[in-house]
Amino acid sequence: MPKIKSSRTKRAPEGFDDIEPTLREFQTKMKDGKKIEALWPIFRLHHQRSRYVYELYYKREAISKELYEYLLKQGYADANLIAKWKKAGYEKVCCLRCIQPKDTNFGTTCVCRVPRDKLEDGKVIECIHCGCRGCSSGSGASAGSAATHKGKPAAESNDA
Repeated sequence: MPKIKSSRTKRAPEGFDDIEPTLREFQTKMKDGKKIEALWPIFRLHHQRSRYVYELYYKREAISKELYEYLLKQGYADANLIAKWKKAGYEKVCCLRCIQPKDTNFGTTCVCRVPRDKLEDGKVIECIHCGCRGCSSGSGASAGSAATHKGKPAAESNDA
């Protein structure tokens, strides 16, 4: 969650006003949810907001480095998640909990990290942490990611 603005807070860099409405929209959507399944939309929105900032800076080069660092410092994007996306094999990772072996029963990563071609045909998987249906970067992984909800890309899904 972004930091609270006060009189001592540093002013936002140029260009922040252009992306602030989208970031505010993500923030208001993230305020709902209490149970584990109810938190899944929050994880999805967290992923989408971080991916939005990541793509603005690294893919489209639409924002300055100063604005990018400001967004990370203010909590508009998850710096650790973005750092993972820059590493090979983690380009589509949904959340950091899914790659931490200490959070699983058998000391491995989450089931959503298993490539689709390694699963039984027609088997539907769903992460217990964030509801992801598959975020591995390996072969056969293009069918799902954390931004996928009930088989629809996040832009088409209105459930969250």
